[in-house]
Amino acid sequence: MYGYTIPAWPRATRLLAHKTLALMVIAGAWLLPASAFAGDFHRDARGIPNIILILADDLGYSDLGCFGQKLIQTPCLDRMADEGMRFTDFYAGSTVCAPSRCVLMTGRHLGHSTVRGNADPQRQSLTDEDVTVAELLRGAGYATAIVGKWGLGEHETPGMPTDQGFDYFFGYLNQAHAHNYYPEFLFRNKEKVPLRNVLRRDGKPYEQIGAGLAITRLDYSHDLLAAEALEFVDKHKDRPFFLYLALTIPHANNEAARLVGNGQEVPDYGIYAGKDWPDPDKGQAAMITRMDADVGRLFERLKEHGIDHETIVLFSSDNGNHNEGGHNTERFDPNGPLRGMKRDLYEGGIRVPTLVRWPGRVAAGTTTDHVGYFGDFMATAADLAGVEPPEGLDSISFLPTLLGQNDKQKEHDYLYWEFYEQGTKQAVRRGKWKAVRRPMLTGRIELYDLAADLGEENDVAAEHADLVARMEAIMAEAHVPSPRWTVEPPTTKQR
Repeated sequence: MYGYTIPAWPRATRLLAHKTLALMVIAGAWLLPASAFAGDFHRDARGIPNIILILADDLGYSDLGCFGQKLIQTPCLDRMADEGMRFTDFYAGSTVCAPSRCVLMTGRHLGHSTVRGNADPQRQSLTDEDVTVAELLRGAGYATAIVGKWGLGEHETPGMPTDQGFDYFFGYLNQAHAHNYYPEFLFRNKEKVPLRNVLRRDGKPYEQIGAGLAITRLDYSHDLLAAEALEFVDKHKDRPFFLYLALTIPHANNEAARLVGNGQEVPDYGIYAGKDWPDPDKGQAAMITRMDADVGRLFERLKEHGIDHETIVLFSSDNGNHNEGGHNTERFDPNGPLRGMKRDLYEGGIRVPTLVRWPGRVAAGTTTDHVGYFGDFMATAADLAGVEPPEGLDSISFLPTLLGQNDKQKEHDYLYWEFYEQGTKQAVRRGKWKAVRRPMLTGRIELYDLAADLGEENDVAAEHADLVARMEAIMAEAHVPSPRWTVEPPTTKQR
């Protein structure tokens, strides 16, 4: 990445050498003038702003009131939109969790990233060579923590969060483990923390049990994560910090849904208890409203410590809405005007509700149609911290947009996705045009004009052969083969 070669030493030694050299590059950039800063942005008396990134899990584009939701109450996030900026054209890194989080952490799109799908622990791990946002920010003087769902490396892999730039970790390493809202343990750094929950065994493996069949349910994991996030803020209120709060709500407990028909686990249904809805619908709504309340608690804690104006908070979802918990998606209309959901590369699978709040810096009550995606968080974080990001990324800072300096905002030539389930898929967005291809490399390309057809109902590929050819060329350019993620090459040219 930086033009050097690491010898083939043992993994632990190689990891230390590679990370140390990468951080030396980042730290060196920190000592230079902050040329990465956009326009008139000036650091306050504390130096660099705190950064909090809140990521919901499987939250649909229209699951929040400020994005059109009518039945589920999200007053705190709606207030965040009123006090900050709402992004209408912002995209996740992928249509499922692990690759989306890889794009978020490394600033590389799916044609270049290490983790491109949900898979076994070795393939679903960052490598020694990956440089994460956390490493970049730690090199710039930040205390760094992830609280919640990691999904990019487990024990005996180089992807453990504390080996990828995070000073502190509390939560789930494994995404299947994260299905369970009443687990028997969570991780603190590299150690298991036992909880009071007890699962029924019956001789069956964990994956076939699910939290829905727990005998003892005393520790709801989301509540533990929310409390841990507040404690981290309390402990680091006097120094710059980066908190990645990767919540699991409203992801379903897939195992419980298959066994008992209700995967939307929550301690109580709250304000929805009296609704004439099936329990999974009550659970879906209650989970989102519970998350919303905890976001509100986080904002209140920032105000209590007097660091509200010194903290930028970003909120988004790792992909589109799911239909895996037994709830009725038609009741809540979670994708609004968009087509598709999780595991689709249509807009409903990858366009996500995104909010940014930074009092005094981001104008209140603003909306932008700037087209960005998860990979842009790396360059934006570098801008905020006054350092240069690693070279060769697929990342553009959207700090100018946040500061209202639209004339200084750079734009992507295109955004790119690929997906390795359901026979494989590719997608490209370029300006107002969106191309979807199934399967990758060989399938016919569909073309949609998002300005006129946001719901992707009218495939106009036959009318725009030149655009289809350009999209095909972009897909070929963007997809760099990976030994971890193999696709059969095309035998004939197809459109």
